[in-house]
Amino acid sequence: MTKGRRKTLSGSVLSALLITIVLSTLLKCYNKVRRFLPMMYKEATMKKITPFLWFDDKAEEAAKFYVSIVKNSKIGSIARYSEEAAAASGRPAGSVMTVSFKLNGQDFTALNGGPQFTFSPAISFVVNCDTQQEIDRLWEKLSAGGEKGVCGWLTDRYGVSWQIVPAVLGKLMQGKDAERSKRVMQALLKMTKLDIKTLKQAYEKR
Repeated sequence: MTKGRRKTLSGSVLSALLITIVLSTLLKCYNKVRRFLPMMYKEATMKKITPFLWFDDKAEEAAKFYVSIVKNSKIGSIARYSEEAAAASGRPAGSVMTVSFKLNGQDFTALNGGPQFTFSPAISFVVNCDTQQEIDRLWEKLSAGGEKGVCGWLTDRYGVSWQIVPAVLGKLMQGKDAERSKRVMQALLKMTKLDIKTLKQAYEKR
C-alpha cells in the first residue's frame, strides 16, 4: 500500500469516527430531553391567551358584527345552553351560550352570561392600521351605534372599547428625539379619530 493511499484511508477512518461520536452525543442529548417534550408542548399550548367577552344576550350578534368589519375574520363554533346549564344560570335552554370567533387571526370567545357584568374602557382592544383609509373605515364601522371618544378611542354599540391607531404611532412617539415625540403627543391630544398625515407633520414640524 502506498503512502498516499494509507493517508487517505486514515483520513476516512478519522472522519467516520468523528461522525459516530457526534451522532452518539446527539442521541444522548435527545434521550435526556425527550421526557420533557410533552410538558413543553403542554406549557406552550396553555400560554395562548384568548379574550373572553361577557355579554348579556348579544354574544352571537356582536361576534357577527365584529367579523363583518375586521378583515381575515370568521365565526367558529357555537355552544348552546343545555337543560342543566340553563337551570344553573337562568338562561333559556337551547339559547346561545358561547361563540368562538377570530378577528384577523386572533381568537376570541363571546359569552351570553346575563346582565351581571358590563364592559368598561378599563380594557380596550388596539387595532394597528397601516393606512388612513383603514383607520377611517374601522372608526366609522365600529363606532356606529356607539360613542366616539378622543385620541383614537371609541366604544361600540355593545359597550366594548377600541383604540384605532396608526401602526406607525409607536415609532413617532418613542423616537430618540424627545421634542419630536412631544409635538406628536400634542397633536394627538387634539384629535378624536387619529390622522396619520397630521401626526407625521407634527413629527417633521411641517
